[in-house]
Amino acid sequence: MIVLATRIDRLNTAIGRAAAWLALAVVLLQFALVVARYAFALGSIWLSETVIYLHALLFMCAAAWTLRAGGHVRVDIFYAHASKRRQALVDFGGALLLLLPFALVLLWLSVPYVARSWSILERSQESSGLPLVYALKTVIVVFAVQMALQGVSQAIHALALLIPPPQPNSGLPEFGMIKWPKSETSDFGSGEGGRRSRSGGGA
Repeated sequence: MIVLATRIDRLNTAIGRAAAWLALAVVLLQFALVVARYAFALGSIWLSETVIYLHALLFMCAAAWTLRAGGHVRVDIFYAHASKRRQALVDFGGALLLLLPFALVLLWLSVPYVARSWSILERSQESSGLPLVYALKTVIVVFAVQMALQGVSQAIHALALLIPPPQPNSGLPEFGMIKWPKSETSDFGSGEGGRRSRSGGGA
């Protein structure tokens, strides 16, 4: 189970780190839009929509990675000062009762919504806008799948802290490490030797 959680973490981390580079693209494109508008009185609808698309991709695809890294805002006064076991209990309950149901309901509702958009190859309502609205809506499904997977990973990690795996050979002495009682070793050591010394003394 831990192997599965580790693979999910690696997948979401790779997607999140790739999506993080979109922040740089958003800043550069937005800067270019501002300069073009105020310095040259030029505007571009498709470029403005590109910024919106990249902004959506950045937040939707990096959300699971942010959750794994503990970067989401926590509005509480108890979790930070709780013990590791109590934190694991909160994480397990939150993943099982809140995160996974939310992600699964979102996935269930978004699949038909995205399918309709793909069926008509939905595009921007602006004539010079991007013809990729169906692709943008697909990110909702990707977001739901990532969050569901991260919820599974969070539950597994929390369960591993709540129920640690048993140690091998627990409670059994290791081979070659058996310690005999002192009384028995003294008997072995003094048995024959003691008899010989007594018989020799008698002779």
